[in-house]
Amino acid sequence: MLRARREAGHCYASGMPPHKAFTRHRLSLRQHSAEVLTWGERTATPVLLLHGWMDVAASFQFLVDALKHDWYVIAPDQRGYGGTEPFRENAGGYWFPEYVADLDAVLDHFSPTAPVHLVGHSLGGNVCTLYAGLRPTRVARLVSLDGFGLPAVAPDKAAERYVAWLDAIRTTPNLASYASRDDVADRLQRNNPRLSRERALWLAGHWAQRRDDGRWHLRADPAHKLPFPTLYRLDEMLTIWRRIEAPTLWLGASESEAKRWLGYDDSTLVPAAGDEVRPDSFAARLMAIRHLRFETISGAGHMLHHDQPERVAARVEAHLLG
Repeated sequence: MLRARREAGHCYASGMPPHKAFTRHRLSLRQHSAEVLTWGERTATPVLLLHGWMDVAASFQFLVDALKHDWYVIAPDQRGYGGTEPFRENAGGYWFPEYVADLDAVLDHFSPTAPVHLVGHSLGGNVCTLYAGLRPTRVARLVSLDGFGLPAVAPDKAAERYVAWLDAIRTTPNLASYASRDDVADRLQRNNPRLSRERALWLAGHWAQRRDDGRWHLRADPAHKLPFPTLYRLDEMLTIWRRIEAPTLWLGASESEAKRWLGYDDSTLVPAAGDEVRPDSFAARLMAIRHLRFETISGAGHMLHHDQPERVAARVEAHLLG
């Protein structure tokens, strides 16, 4: 570890309680500099939180605040997000194998021998689920927060995918910048109308930063916008998920966009006895994990840990303590 700095809790807004303080770590992992936030004492049970696409580790602050038990919470900024360096050699995008290898390195640093609890949101949920199948003995319990994987892609789309990627890397992708932190908060609330103004303003200060040009820029590598040239092979993913040994909680959200992406509704998650389960159905994903419980958080969208942090925290802790 190169450096660690503890940051005091700040109020979301006047009159609101301060959040739990975190420590900001600067680590050297896999030939890059990574930033990791931790809450709590290292003597407590470790729980690693992994954020989603176009997000940062600080996004879990509201969930951490709602936790009732003592945990040692570890939340890295994934590669190319927040304070973690982007890929230097790979200007063509980001790949799941690299996300998994980065997670492996973070666990090697914070818990090289003891299994940990993994909680991942969206992209982070996909990475954690993949990791739990690849390194089953290193995961005590697993939680996926609206991390459903990607829609399966037919093999005959392979050429189309490669061409789209080749066209995309000819130009340098860009991310929008904003005149003020208030404008960043406006963007966050457009993305998620359920997000309160106080929380949006707090997140804006971590999701973006003010640079020398006076504008606020997202803390993300624009290369994250590039399409994948490879197909999402669901059959391969299911094979890996079947190796998961950890008891798993899969939390969906009642108003999640993933329902549209994957074409399911809550009434069709569990097939009736004798029903044929299509290999590409959502039910097949759930059935691939042996020790799985699926639950839905009502009144929440894809950012369920922002919309209903207390409910999510209660479900997560009940699972981790079970």
